[in-house]
Amino acid sequence: MYDSFTAQLAGLDLTGFSVQPAPFNETDFPAEQASAQTLAAVWSDMFALFADTALEADAEDIAWGFVNLFHRAATRKSAQVDRASDEIRALLAAADGSEIHSSNLEEQVERAQAAEASMLAFEHMREVAAMLYREETGASWKPMTGSRIAQGRNLTSAVIDARDFLKVRSERRRAALTPEGTAVVFAGGRASFATTEEAKSYADNIWATLDRVREQVPDMLLVHGGDGKGADRLAAAWAERHEVQQLTFGLDRRLGARAGFKRNEQMLAMAPRYVIAFPGNGVTERLVIEAKAHRITVVDRRGPLGTKPSGS
Repeated sequence: MYDSFTAQLAGLDLTGFSVQPAPFNETDFPAEQASAQTLAAVWSDMFALFADTALEADAEDIAWGFVNLFHRAATRKSAQVDRASDEIRALLAAADGSEIHSSNLEEQVERAQAAEASMLAFEHMREVAAMLYREETGASWKPMTGSRIAQGRNLTSAVIDARDFLKVRSERRRAALTPEGTAVVFAGGRASFATTEEAKSYADNIWATLDRVREQVPDMLLVHGGDGKGADRLAAAWAERHEVQQLTFGLDRRLGARAGFKRNEQMLAMAPRYVIAFPGNGVTERLVIEAKAHRITVVDRRGPLGTKPSGS
């Protein structure tokens, strides 16, 4: 039925056409407070099972999967919105003013609205679970691939017509994927420590440094490599606790040995106010050299346990 719509010209005038609000309201979804309380209770009971057992070392993997359940559900709903939006575009292009066409269009808009409302509900559950993960592990939760974005908490049932719905949908997605703020690049590698006290001192130095830089850059956008271990992980956890937006540049493995240096170029192309450097490898060293060449202020913490190097 819809194949013929996509072959027709788009942009027909639909002046005066309107779509009724979606046939649901906030009470049709779990209350946010109830969701938070339930997830916290499930989390507490579930991970109490692993404490002091042979499975305790695997608890973090289970915790990651727990958050991912809601992330995948939100992703599926987002895909449903995209499909319904494509149908709306096709219907708009084929507008003929008939009652059947209007009914089909209203049905597709309702499907898109319902899918988006469900997506927002699952996103809220994911964010609650991610907060529990952070409190349990001290790390920021991130999916294996793609971005973790929250596209807003308000339902889109107030959309008046199909064109407005598509416009709101497009603007929300673009805003969610376009972080704002002053870029601050953070770099550091993975490290091993002889004692728990040394590891804590290292983490404290990272967080204290980020605190001081944020005092100078209140609208900080933290740019880093997104490594799930080491310094990047600690920086990501700090950013999440302080509600600082993050932009991660993963390594392009296809570039082989050049991947790290290419990432340096991409991060410096953000024109950062500061580059924060903690102990790393030669790629980090090169980042510092290039940042200074571009007259970017370097906060150098490549000394022992993330301290300022002596003589600098």
